[in-house]
Amino acid sequence: METICLGRTGLTVSVMGLGCGGHSRLGIRTGHTEAEAERVVKEALALGVNFIDTAEGYKTEEIVGRALRGTDRGQVVLSTKAGVHWQERYATAAEMKERVEACLRRLQTDHVDVFHLHGVSVDDYPYGLQELLPALQECQREGKIRFIGITEAFGPDPTHKMLMRALEDDCWDVMMVGFNILNQSARERVLLHTRQRNIGTLCMFAVRRALSRPDALRQLMGELAAQNLVDADAFDPEDPLGFLVEEGAASSLPEAAYRFCRWEPGMDVILSGTGDVAHLQTNAASLTLPALPPQHIARLQRLFARVDSVSGN
Repeated sequence: METICLGRTGLTVSVMGLGCGGHSRLGIRTGHTEAEAERVVKEALALGVNFIDTAEGYKTEEIVGRALRGTDRGQVVLSTKAGVHWQERYATAAEMKERVEACLRRLQTDHVDVFHLHGVSVDDYPYGLQELLPALQECQREGKIRFIGITEAFGPDPTHKMLMRALEDDCWDVMMVGFNILNQSARERVLLHTRQRNIGTLCMFAVRRALSRPDALRQLMGELAAQNLVDADAFDPEDPLGFLVEEGAASSLPEAAYRFCRWEPGMDVILSGTGDVAHLQTNAASLTLPALPPQHIARLQRLFARVDSVSGN
């Protein structure tokens, strides 16, 4: 597994990150046991993945903490998150500090490498900036947080309104960005600027429902064509992205999707979540492969050039 420097943090991180949220949340939402979930974390480490991303809301911090027992803490880059809301209202600064402490207890560590404000909307951003960021900065001074990040809610905000607003403030060391074959709008709206400012980037939604289920992709492409967001003559409605496999660019669409994100300029870590060890191994293998052929990348960029309204979920 290759490594990269996570922007101005200076952290050396694997290009694949283990995402402990998403649909499966290490498998605990799809019928797997917590012991099986711990095995996924341990297998990720064995594959050379050193970036582990979880969150208060995922309910997987305790699993990660147990899985990392006996591991050299200095060899693992831990990322966790908490939202601006708490108990159906905005969290206070004092509550945010208490939540950081609770995250550390669940993770069984004295610090996290990156702590994010989680899933922030453009409307909630001013409160997070003015009221909660100072609390995180105080935790940073106390050594409980090394770097501070922010993540977008890509499903309801596929045009990146919040992150474009956050880029006006030079206080975020890391940003988690929604990006995939279907919605490449972050390239100009976010990544152009994070590259200029040396902000570390984490890619979420590289592969979600529409890029892993053929029926969902067919339906989505039909909707996009009906909205004149993609050219209906530019793809096969029965197998819209099948050319990637048929022409030998990749062995599967999920593999192509991971490779598309992995080699996007300005994207540092590609998050991948699963509850299955074999699936994890397959995803890791995809992220060790070279970039897609230039002609296929160009074709995907042309096909989805007008799309900024979907997340792929």
